[in-house]
Amino acid sequence: MRSPKLAALELKRFGRGKLPRAALVAILLLPLLYGALYLWSFWDPYGQLERIPVALVNDDKGATAAGKKVTAGDEITKGLLESEVFEWHEVSAAEARKGVEDGTYYLSLTMPQDFSKRIASSSGESPETGALQVRTNDANNYIVGQISRTVFSQVRTAASTNASRSFLDRIFISFSDIHDQTEKAAKGADQLKDGVGKAKKGSKDLADGLTDAKDGSGKLAGGLSKLNKGASDLETGSKQVSEGTQRLADKVNGIAADVRPYLKDNGRTIGDTARLVADSSQAVRHNLDILVKRAPGSAALAHKSADELSAIYKTHCEDALLPDPTVCPALKRAKITAADVAKIADDVNALVKDNKGDLKKLDGHLADLQKKATDLAKRSPRLDEDLESAVGQINELNSGAKKVAQGADKLHTGLSSAKTGSTDLDTGVGKLKKGAGKLDGGLFKLADGSTELAGGLNSGVDKIPDYDKKDRDQRTEVMADPVKLAGQSLHKAPNYGTGFAPYFIPLSLWVGSMVAYMIIQPLNRRALSTGTSAWRIALAGWLPVAAIGLLQVGALMSVLHWGLGLQMAYAAGTIGFLALVTCCFAAIIQWLNARFGAAGRILVLALLMLQLTSAGGTYPVETSPAFFNAIHPYLPMSYVVDALRRLITGGGLGPVWQACAVLAAFTAGAIALTAVSARRKQVWTLDRLHPELSL
Repeated sequence: MRSPKLAALELKRFGRGKLPRAALVAILLLPLLYGALYLWSFWDPYGQLERIPVALVNDDKGATAAGKKVTAGDEITKGLLESEVFEWHEVSAAEARKGVEDGTYYLSLTMPQDFSKRIASSSGESPETGALQVRTNDANNYIVGQISRTVFSQVRTAASTNASRSFLDRIFISFSDIHDQTEKAAKGADQLKDGVGKAKKGSKDLADGLTDAKDGSGKLAGGLSKLNKGASDLETGSKQVSEGTQRLADKVNGIAADVRPYLKDNGRTIGDTARLVADSSQAVRHNLDILVKRAPGSAALAHKSADELSAIYKTHCEDALLPDPTVCPALKRAKITAADVAKIADDVNALVKDNKGDLKKLDGHLADLQKKATDLAKRSPRLDEDLESAVGQINELNSGAKKVAQGADKLHTGLSSAKTGSTDLDTGVGKLKKGAGKLDGGLFKLADGSTELAGGLNSGVDKIPDYDKKDRDQRTEVMADPVKLAGQSLHKAPNYGTGFAPYFIPLSLWVGSMVAYMIIQPLNRRALSTGTSAWRIALAGWLPVAAIGLLQVGALMSVLHWGLGLQMAYAAGTIGFLALVTCCFAAIIQWLNARFGAAGRILVLALLMLQLTSAGGTYPVETSPAFFNAIHPYLPMSYVVDALRRLITGGGLGPVWQACAVLAAFTAGAIALTAVSARRKQVWTLDRLHPELSL
């Protein structure tokens, strides 16, 4: 009998009564329990996180930074409550701790009292890290703890980014402030450079002016020396005149009774004396005229020199940005000396001016004395005739000579002081001239330095960034989160269930074939007893379960596609590949049952466990211990999982064709081994009649 007929006879047994039919239906639907129910239970767990109760504790008291209120805790709380991640419950710290412990909440997130303060400290002298406190309890659920770490890592990153954005914004504002201050410094350096240039020009003018002042002070000293000498001569002459007139008056008054004979006998002598008085009076009048004329000019020149020195000292010492300590003290002394000389000159001028009437009177007296002396000289031959008149005139001459002597003495004293002051002025101006030369040299170096400073600051201004608000926002955004994860998922699975379908579908088909061989004999006993070909016996035992497997594939994939919404990149390819998978699994399970009998069922279950742990259906197989990595390439489910991932989510079909070849090889090998087992079982032994173990 051919294998298809033998297979059909095996399936007809399930049509005899309700219980066999129910058993067949159960076998057909069994993969749904493993495939559909498992995938349904966690089809999209990440899309249902809003159902997970989580405690949220906001103890943040806020802080103040740069005059602004910082409430990081409130901002994060608001963002979390508006999000669809977890079912947030705002509670106290004690309630959160108790809820996580007793399972009311899967976990808790706490923002401590100093959360904003720590974040705001990034702009202060002692920056601190703000800490979000997460409390989990793996006794409630381990996976939720893992999910929370991912979610809260994103929350922490967002909070850190916001804090960094605020900190960096203040840095960029500081850059702008530094730019503005440096720009002001550059302008100040430019002004300094201009001022130093003007100061340098002024120092040159000062040196030139002091040269002129030195010449003027020299001339003033020379002129005052001449005036002093003239005054000395005037004083001496006036004393001599006064003494002569006094002697003359004494003689005249003393010998008035005897004067007539004397005058008569000494007329010529009196005439000579009178002419001497007239000549002396003329000389005194000449020197007095020089004093009156030169005194105001000397005072004006002294004042001019004093004013020039005072102006120079004010410009280069009092008002200067960088006064020269080597020149200013000497310049100050020269200014004071010049002022003293000017004062003395003023005193002389005042003496002349205040005594101008006296001097005029003196000049008048001298003129009168000169006139009278001349007249006396002319009249000396006739003095005896005019004795009385002569005596009166001589007395008047004596009185005028005394006044002239007193005025000459005062004039000489004033001019001596003026001469000393003018000498000091000349010496001080000489020192100032030398200091002005040094000042000019120092200002030359200062001009070079200020030019270099101005150039450096102007160049630095261009190098210091000056950001407006738009630039600050853009740069702050980039620097606060400099690395963006440009995620690109090739052939992305839309949900958790789709990602795990390649793992649970072959599991359910393996279980379906395993249970099918619990009620269907791997080898037809009638065929074994009739001497049918071993190949036909093997195929006859394989075809019914393979057919049931195809029905299982149809039922399972229908529920997954239309019931749960599983979308396949290659739908027809997936169905065809699963047909090959179920045929392969049926062949392997048939051989294990045919070869090892009751123990084969245990081996089928053990082989399932080995395949589930080494197929890499959940975590990459590389993360498993070395044993599972070693057996991974030698088990069919490893290739099935890889191929189904490409067929369901998309990608290159290389692994699919490789899996088809491997499965075909496993199928052919298993059927061949089953045929060998059938050949052996056609020979009855005592062990077969009385097996040691029966399931």
